[in-house]
Amino acid sequence: MALLSVLTPVLALLLCMVVGFMLVKSRQTETTDRSRTDRESKAGFRPWVDQDLQDDTKIPAREDEEGDWEDHNEEEDTQHVPYSPPRYLEEQMLKRSQEFYTLMNQRRSVRFISPDPVPREVIDDVIRTAGTAPSGAHTEPWTFVVVSDPETKHQIRLIVEEEEEVNYRQRMGDKWVNDLAKLRTNWIKEYLDIAPYLVLIFKQTYGILPNGKKKTHYYNEISVSISCGILLAALQNVGLVTVTSTPLNCGPQLRQLLKRPVNEKLLMLLPVGYPALDATVPDLKRKPLEDIMVQM
Repeated sequence: MALLSVLTPVLALLLCMVVGFMLVKSRQTETTDRSRTDRESKAGFRPWVDQDLQDDTKIPAREDEEGDWEDHNEEEDTQHVPYSPPRYLEEQMLKRSQEFYTLMNQRRSVRFISPDPVPREVIDDVIRTAGTAPSGAHTEPWTFVVVSDPETKHQIRLIVEEEEEVNYRQRMGDKWVNDLAKLRTNWIKEYLDIAPYLVLIFKQTYGILPNGKKKTHYYNEISVSISCGILLAALQNVGLVTVTSTPLNCGPQLRQLLKRPVNEKLLMLLPVGYPALDATVPDLKRKPLEDIMVQM
């Protein structure tokens, strides 16, 4: 009992110290969170602006945070009009769905592309089709740069191959490189010279209005990615092929080569043309419906 009476004040003191430490820590965390919130508020923090694929080009000011932004109250109300698309009979719907699946199931990533010329009007229509994609608040945050000039295509190839060699040898790691080995891919991209067209798709991280003000582009990367999917379907529909290329660390150089503004970031590069007569593709199988769809 004597020992207990001696230890009781010590235990009480230790308990008070623990509680005091927890209170101080809690207040420090609260202060830190409040400071972070204040900084984000002052910087015009916009959580809907994508933070990936950052272009490391040196810019005097933070173009995506500073400047005169559009006041949404200045926008006029959008008029709504009747919408009456055709409604097919069930037999027609089934037939059309099966035919479209058959067409798209033939789509493959093709790295062997013919140099045969493709009508420019076809490319224009394909790009026009991609531009029908939905986008956040109908901002249409995409730019499609179509390159057919041989010298410019070669400059693009030099930039891509230089960075891709570093990617394969250093950045990607053994696992990624080994996973690609079965597909027989490497940093040599001959199709960038051979394909009659290169289509470089840029996402506009924000818009620039005629009056110089900036316009927020909500979910710009998701919107442009949807547009790219429609573009692939449109190419398949006219019998053209491509391979989806997202060259790592090439965006800033390609943006400068093509003289694109700082609000545009490269998302995808597509060589476009007819398949070469001796083209081959990996014998890959797609997942069955039960592996990709969940019914509830």
